[in-house]
Amino acid sequence: MQQSEAGVRIAAKEGKRKVRRKLRSGDKELSLLALPAAVYIFVFSYLTMFGVIIAFKNYRYDKGIWGSEWIGLDNFRFFFISEKAFIVTRNTVLYNIWFWIITTFCALLVAILLNEISRKWSKYYQTVMFLPTFVSWVVIMFLVQMFLNHDYGFVNRMLEATGGERVRWYLEPAYWPGILTLAHLWKSIGFSALVYYAGIVAIDPSYYEAARMDGATRFQMVRKITIPMLAPLITILLIMTIGSMFRGDFGLHFFVSNNSPLLYNTVDIIDTFVYRALSVSGDTSMAAAVGLYQSLVGFVLVVAANYTVRKINDENSLW
Repeated sequence: MQQSEAGVRIAAKEGKRKVRRKLRSGDKELSLLALPAAVYIFVFSYLTMFGVIIAFKNYRYDKGIWGSEWIGLDNFRFFFISEKAFIVTRNTVLYNIWFWIITTFCALLVAILLNEISRKWSKYYQTVMFLPTFVSWVVIMFLVQMFLNHDYGFVNRMLEATGGERVRWYLEPAYWPGILTLAHLWKSIGFSALVYYAGIVAIDPSYYEAARMDGATRFQMVRKITIPMLAPLITILLIMTIGSMFRGDFGLHFFVSNNSPLLYNTVDIIDTFVYRALSVSGDTSMAAAVGLYQSLVGFVLVVAANYTVRKINDENSLW
């Protein structure tokens, strides 16, 4: 027992020495670059964690956090006994899974195509595709309305010009899984493609040179070299996506659908459902309870996903 404890202490000291050596070495610049983000996360994510106690209290502004009445798990019942709890949970999970699949496929395709053109033109395409990432969902809402408005929308005008009939898009739930997918893809594919493009650029060119000498085609090089070499990056992004599986994109589902009541069963997610409940009841404790529920489920999913990946291939795991 004493020997094992001594071994643990020695390992801990050795780990501290490695950290100090890395900070003194060339990684110091990278650590300084990461410092603002680390401080931001510490201040707004860790220092505020004591606020989760609101989820277990009947919070009142006049009494404050500590003076409010402790009610245990009562706040969690609002969400779980709601008749729409299953619908919004289903929508949140299925949309996130589908968005990850379609975005990963399209981003990989775009990144591979960018790697096939000259560096001069690739920079131009990167800039054009990356710009939508910075566009607000409110702005995108107006852009979507320009296309889908019943009276003057571009799509309805095109349908009329080709002999078709106008569609009341904001009253027809069947079209909205596809509309939300296109909006999400337009906004997110640029950033995802750049991440995968950076991974492709980092691949050792000697692999491709050896494949060319063996007579491999471009498709074979993509299938046998590019995709396998990007597997660790894809896996890490998948694990991070699984962590937010219960937390949807509020702006996408709320603004793009114009908060149309007839679309709730199709586009509603946990975040939009809670927002509307808050706008009616103003119950801060209930919102905190649902947020804590989402965070705990996300944490469990990340740990489980990383454990599974580590069992399959230790090198692809996040930790």
